[in-house]
Amino acid sequence: MLVLGLLLTACDMKDMIFFPEPLISATPQSAGLAFEDVYLTTSDGVRINGWYVPAAGSTITLLWFHGNAGNLSDRVHQLQQFHHHLRVNIFMLDYREYGRSEGAVSETGTYLDAEAALAYLRGRGDQRRIVYYGQSLGSAVAVELARRAQPDGLILEAPFLSVREMAKVIVPLLPVGGLISTKYDSLSKIGAIHAPLLILHGDQDEVVPYAHGKRLFAAANEPKRFYTIPGAHHNDTYMTGGAGYVTAFRDFFASLPS
Repeated sequence: MLVLGLLLTACDMKDMIFFPEPLISATPQSAGLAFEDVYLTTSDGVRINGWYVPAAGSTITLLWFHGNAGNLSDRVHQLQQFHHHLRVNIFMLDYREYGRSEGAVSETGTYLDAEAALAYLRGRGDQRRIVYYGQSLGSAVAVELARRAQPDGLILEAPFLSVREMAKVIVPLLPVGGLISTKYDSLSKIGAIHAPLLILHGDQDEVVPYAHGKRLFAAANEPKRFYTIPGAHHNDTYMTGGAGYVTAFRDFFASLPS
């Protein structure tokens, strides 16, 4: 019965995949950054929240999809570092149920949230080049959006192959992969994407195996780059990565067609 219960639980893994936090504890203003507090309505009628942080003179906008836990406010320090070192426009959003975004999170919902964010950027009229940036769970959201609407560049940080492949890591002795309704199957989609690609992965990642990033990279089309973040775990990439991490982003941006 215990095994059966575990199998049934695995079929609906929402509580094991998404960890939304409603409380916004900081904003870009807390870090001294000018920003626009943006509210969007998705194609299925859900109101979601995002932040647009401009960088004067930049022709690149980073469309940022964060990981599965917390909300935008947990990324303010990284946002500050990106603004300082990269000097690109940044638009980051909270998926439905995260932060001030309404609704209930789901795989399909995150894809609709991403489409709404892209439509917002395209509708501004001041965006020249849009690069999708996905962290962990956000990497799968970015891959799906890139499959639907090719970006000027795609950056994936600590990406996983699919929820099924992650199930093999989390519960290796139980055959639950085929029962899971949430897919986030980036491995099956990456071959349909032809945008310039950068994958970054910490070689000490304790959550998503480094091998996932390497396998996804191997399946991807050129042009592509892979950067190993020495000594980085899953949640400390931008802090541990140092100058090499920043350079990987800068070099990628410099390589994009103008």
